[in-house]
Amino acid sequence: MKATSLLEKQLLNTIFGKIEHGSLGVRYWDGEEIAYGQARGNIKLMFKTVPRFNFAKDPVLALGEAYMNGDLDYEGHLEDFLQLLDANPQVFAKNGVLTKTVQAMSGLTSRFQAKQNIQHHYDLGNDFFSLWLDKTMSYSCAYFKHPDDTLEQAQLQKIDYILKKLNLKPGETLLDIGCGWGWLIIKAVQTYGVKAVGITLSEEQFQKSQQRIASLNLTDQITVKLLNYLDLDEKTYCFDKIVSVGMFEHVGKKNIPNYLEKVSRLLAPGGLSLLHTITDTTESKPENSWIKKFIFPGGYVPSLREVVWQLPEYDFHLLHGESLRMHYAKTLDCWYHNFSDHIDAVKEKFDDQFVRMWSLYLQGCAAAFRATGLDIHQLLFSKGLNNNLPLTYDHLHN
Repeated sequence: MKATSLLEKQLLNTIFGKIEHGSLGVRYWDGEEIAYGQARGNIKLMFKTVPRFNFAKDPVLALGEAYMNGDLDYEGHLEDFLQLLDANPQVFAKNGVLTKTVQAMSGLTSRFQAKQNIQHHYDLGNDFFSLWLDKTMSYSCAYFKHPDDTLEQAQLQKIDYILKKLNLKPGETLLDIGCGWGWLIIKAVQTYGVKAVGITLSEEQFQKSQQRIASLNLTDQITVKLLNYLDLDEKTYCFDKIVSVGMFEHVGKKNIPNYLEKVSRLLAPGGLSLLHTITDTTESKPENSWIKKFIFPGGYVPSLREVVWQLPEYDFHLLHGESLRMHYAKTLDCWYHNFSDHIDAVKEKFDDQFVRMWSLYLQGCAAAFRATGLDIHQLLFSKGLNNNLPLTYDHLHN
């Protein structure tokens, strides 16, 4: 055991010893503390036991698993730690080198796998999500007009903001790809008098949205389907407007052209589509293997430029683009606050490892939006030219 402990410590000392930018304090399981990098900083990792995971192969995954299992804790701000990761890719990248996202996250392999990946995350139970989401059950970036807005206010404002961007008119048809628990299509029907179709791969979301629509007597105006977006029949449906909020990150890199082509086939000439998606600065950033394994299997965060440059291939014309990066950081702060407030109820449903995993996920994502190139954009585009839109976007803020 002592030999194993010594070898693990030597390995970690070698890995952390390569830190060139920034600083990291480490307290090992035997009580020794070492400061790596430049002048002493504010981040400290505290190993409670000898690690059980392969740090040499994939440091980020190993750190995440060690935290989940209670073998590791930290002091300081996650933003500082994420900046340290970005500044020292030679230390923390998988297999010791920068692994291009195009290789590591090449997309979903099948429609069956896509459904499995969605169910892994979203079918944890409506009762679980209802503990820490707001009443609308919106599980995407909110829109805060004021710092003291409640989460529910901000989510309703986000939905209203999106619907205004789509310039909806009575009698139009709207498709929501990845409709979640259905609040956006419900508000669209109630506010603008459109007819809406929502699609999801989550059984839990499908059942809950059906219940909501029935309770509001909107079944004649809203249809929700448990369906892959690629399987929606283009001969049956043609939509004036198409929206997708927080779903695009699940299609995979190889399926970005498939998504855009499908939207083009389903959208009427001159129709508008709004894509609300997490983005990154470049396509060459290394994957977060911990997020991929435990939170969003099959996920891929596209760069803004790789989405925008493909739009003309499908006769899409970009009309408006907006970053909501700090809105998502604040949204995640709210979710984590609610999650923490209901931690006892979460522990009744899941074990300690799950609780630590989700705590790290929510806090880590908030930190990533503040401290790295992770961003979120709303992109509004038309199919072909549309000369009948408002000349300004003043209506978005009325």
